[in-house]
Amino acid sequence: MTLESELADLGVDVSTDRELLLKVSSDWSRMSPVLQDKLPPGRYVADLVVRPTSAQQVADVLAVAYRQDVPVTPRGAGTGNYGQATPFDGGIVLDLRGLDTVEVTGETVRAGAGAKLTTVDEVARAAGRDVWIFPSTKGSTVGGFVGGGSAGTGTIEHRTTSDGFVVSAVVAPMDGSGSLFTVSGAELEPFVHTYGVTGVLVEVEIRTDPAREWAAVYGSFGSYADLVAVHRTLTTLSVAPRLASGDEPALVPTLPVDLDPARWSLRVIAEASTVDEVTARIRTHGEVVRVARDYAETDVLSGMSYNHPVYFLQQAAPQPRLFHIESSGTPLWDDPDAVRACYPGPVHLHLELFQHGPGAMIVAEYTGEADLLAGMDRLEAIGVGVHSPHQWYVDRNVELARETARRTDPKGLLNPGKLVDAPPVDSRVNIGVVR
Repeated sequence: MTLESELADLGVDVSTDRELLLKVSSDWSRMSPVLQDKLPPGRYVADLVVRPTSAQQVADVLAVAYRQDVPVTPRGAGTGNYGQATPFDGGIVLDLRGLDTVEVTGETVRAGAGAKLTTVDEVARAAGRDVWIFPSTKGSTVGGFVGGGSAGTGTIEHRTTSDGFVVSAVVAPMDGSGSLFTVSGAELEPFVHTYGVTGVLVEVEIRTDPAREWAAVYGSFGSYADLVAVHRTLTTLSVAPRLASGDEPALVPTLPVDLDPARWSLRVIAEASTVDEVTARIRTHGEVVRVARDYAETDVLSGMSYNHPVYFLQQAAPQPRLFHIESSGTPLWDDPDAVRACYPGPVHLHLELFQHGPGAMIVAEYTGEADLLAGMDRLEAIGVGVHSPHQWYVDRNVELARETARRTDPKGLLNPGKLVDAPPVDSRVNIGVVR
């Protein structure tokens, strides 16, 4: 029996449509000029797209693929930036968006891996709960965020997806068993941010807080120093903000909001009781541009965080090619000129805020991968921690992931090429992660 017919017998949707295959075989890695060159659309293409609608169907698909030695690459909404969902060995792209159930269970939410964070958040808010963290691309799936993401809106208070955000997960292994198993607590570690190489996440349970009222606060400043003077104080608010993003004038004009293009921008998702305090701090050094207390307005602000301002700038000015490095450390506040000097100018900073200090997307002109990597060494030399978004390898808990995959994927068929002994490109640390 052919692979396609055996899969069809499971009742799952199977497609070999060429246009669809091209679409699902790429993600947003095109943000990286390194990955644009290494992973251009059409270089690595799946043979089949399979769309299950239940957890057991996922397990059954993996059992069929195991028997026929067919690689499987799990995929959510395709919003990842690192090429994690690229099917290097062809085979099956497993589109998990059909697993989209969402249920609030007391203080947590259980969701199918394919449920969008927009839906998860909407259901949670209706039940009086706030999801701990969600990504700047809120249309991402919850399984994709847990399996491939890390930080986002909510990180200032709750850190990353590896810091208690996930309570439990249902996993489908690639071992021929056609079974499912549940992990929780410390057992979750090799399944979070490992791109599906240890098993396919089919359901996750994530933490929530009692819902708060949030407001979008916009500030404007005449200098980077004035922006920083406020940004560095925001962790001392009585209730931590959900987000605090800042941009230099070079990045401001391309943001999807009407702001003064000649001034430095600060955008804060603040808890309602702290809005007066936030605006008072802004007025000490700059101007309050706008305060919006509609929850939908906080989503607009969230969509201008993390790597999104870099994307907006790239879209507005595709030449010269621009790249970004994810970074963290107090030199981003205290010595921005030293940070900018690590790459040939002009170099721009997009600021974020973590529990332990600032983070930034450092944006510069791309002159080659070797120059990009050399700049990472210079950043580390001045005390800036870095993470490269220009490679697709599992870069957290690698040895544990390898040990786990020996049991859950003995043939190495899950998302091939993402789990190696020593990644040939050093990605350094993950920003927002304190270990």
